[in-house]
Amino acid sequence: MTRSWPALGALVLAAILVQSHVWAQTPQAPQPAVTPANIPAPLPKDVAFGRFVAQIRAHLATGDELVRQRNWVDAHPHFRFPSEEIYGVIREDLSSYRTPPFDRALKELARTVKVRGLKQYPKALLKVESVLAATDTALKARQPNWPHFVTQVAIATLKVAPDEYDDAVAKGRIVRPIGYQTARGFILQAERMIESVAGDLSTDQAAALGDIRAGFAQLKQGFGPVEPPKQPVLDYSAVTAIVARIELAAAKIN
Repeated sequence: MTRSWPALGALVLAAILVQSHVWAQTPQAPQPAVTPANIPAPLPKDVAFGRFVAQIRAHLATGDELVRQRNWVDAHPHFRFPSEEIYGVIREDLSSYRTPPFDRALKELARTVKVRGLKQYPKALLKVESVLAATDTALKARQPNWPHFVTQVAIATLKVAPDEYDDAVAKGRIVRPIGYQTARGFILQAERMIESVAGDLSTDQAAALGDIRAGFAQLKQGFGPVEPPKQPVLDYSAVTAIVARIELAAAKIN
């Protein structure tokens, strides 16, 4: 017996509805969470706070170097960044580290540089540096292994440098001097931190320290004077590779 088209259509629709019901009742296997491999693990709280303080110090040191050359224009952003880009991130944590608020001191220092206040500048800079010294005291009281902690913070600071440098270079030229200067500042600050605890390291860590120093010597070949060259000495991949080798050596300091 031949069925009419409406009857066949009804049968097909019924079959689809039954199959849909079966699918709806079939338990689905849970989907695994996707965690991108290129997202780094968050830093421990003290290390993250210490890194922000180190970044402030790096900007102050770079700005001070430019002020000493009477390059007030290029110096000003380095005194402005701590107030505009970093302070707000750490503001709520200052009391935990027994550090008084210092946003006014940062802004006063930036204003002093903006108006080229040569006589007022040393006092304004010292005011900020004195507050930052309080963070060192608080952090040191929380860390049973100070050399290891300082090394961790130094590496965390250093690892920001390649991205700053990458932002400064385009088509084989340094087109954003401030990116070069910021990367250079982070590199030099990280080196200063490592050297500040070098004397406290044990003799079995001497080889690791030697590798770290060799890495910084390589980096500084591409980050000489505070005024950048027209063409980069090191490319981004080279800087990244050297930073990775320093990080690997620093992992042996514990």
